[in-house]
Amino acid sequence: MTGAAGRRPDVVVTGLGAVSAAGVGVPENWDRVCAGVSTAAPDPGLPDLPVNITCRVPGFVPADVVGAQEARRTDRTTQLGLAAAKEACADAGFDPLDWNGARVGIVMGTSIGAAHSYEAEHLRYVEEGHEWVSPLFGVTAPMNLLAGYLAAALHAYGPNMVVNTACAAGPAAIGTARQLLQAGLCDVVLAGGAEAPLTGLVISGLVQMGAMSRRTDDPAGACRPFDVGRDGMVPAEGAGVLVLERAEDARARGARVRAGVAGYGASADGYHMTAPDPEGVGAERAIRMALADAGLTRADIGHVNAHGSSTPLNDLAESQVIDRIYGSPAVTSTKGVVGHALGAAGALESVYTVLSLENGLVPPTANLVEQDPAITVDVVSGKPRELALQAAMTHSFGFGGQNAVVAFTRA
Repeated sequence: MTGAAGRRPDVVVTGLGAVSAAGVGVPENWDRVCAGVSTAAPDPGLPDLPVNITCRVPGFVPADVVGAQEARRTDRTTQLGLAAAKEACADAGFDPLDWNGARVGIVMGTSIGAAHSYEAEHLRYVEEGHEWVSPLFGVTAPMNLLAGYLAAALHAYGPNMVVNTACAAGPAAIGTARQLLQAGLCDVVLAGGAEAPLTGLVISGLVQMGAMSRRTDDPAGACRPFDVGRDGMVPAEGAGVLVLERAEDARARGARVRAGVAGYGASADGYHMTAPDPEGVGAERAIRMALADAGLTRADIGHVNAHGSSTPLNDLAESQVIDRIYGSPAVTSTKGVVGHALGAAGALESVYTVLSLENGLVPPTANLVEQDPAITVDVVSGKPRELALQAAMTHSFGFGGQNAVVAFTRA
């Protein structure tokens, strides 16, 4: 389906859902992110690790989302994803029992996927033998079950897939969902990401590779994007989901449009499996692609929700790309508050970017005490900044040199 004169139809956001260390639900998330208060803390579930600072979701009860029985048969990644998806559907005014499920698609992103299920069943196999491995392992561990379970729970029978592009997975899912809508393959798509990586094995790997902050004497100050003292990421769990529709369909049903999904760009660095291209060539390619797709210029972008992972190399490379491409947008990294949720990070940041456009408010970057003098972009810190925003970008860059960028516009 295309618009007048073959133009691709506009795609809009009509629903938001978020579960993160900032809280369960969009209102709690937005309040905490705007307050700029870090959620990082010592992780009681990882007592034997030399570095165990993480951001866990407070007050999350899986049984409240999937029921007591299903809580034992689903991975935490799926549970977080379903919680965000249910909130997004309700926010969009949809009841999954009433919609035409054959025209509803689901595209979710993740990086590691069912880490809890893999680790628990492997330990059971090693300690107790193969006969004690759960027969449900085959339906809890595969990554595709994140979207598959959501489809069954929400009666969505259209295209159903999981995007696995590391920390770029959330925006990649949103971009893919937009393409499904523009191609006329769906009328509604739930898009986003979910991740629950806070297990001993995963965190041990991050510690060993030197990716995590070692600021154990100051856990709340450990994640400090763009700060001169940044020394690594703080891993987190969470999920973000957006409901996307064609603008004409949203208007026809009288939906509240929260933002436009104006452009999408994706690329590969082709440089290194963990380090970013120091010149940011791949990231720049994705950003310019998203701008061109949206028909926007550098002067149109008032805000960039940066990847800002709090690692020395990433923050510097990203800031140099922002300097080259844009004018002087207000830059923030919300990872200072909610940590780095890997495959869910960009989905959560997309939710926050939509809220920034909607509220004319750019959240501060938590823990930015002294900006690195080599980073010359305008990073918002201390308190939220009021701005009359018309367009904003969210950047996500992942291991493997995978980049995904989405351009959002004010409704």
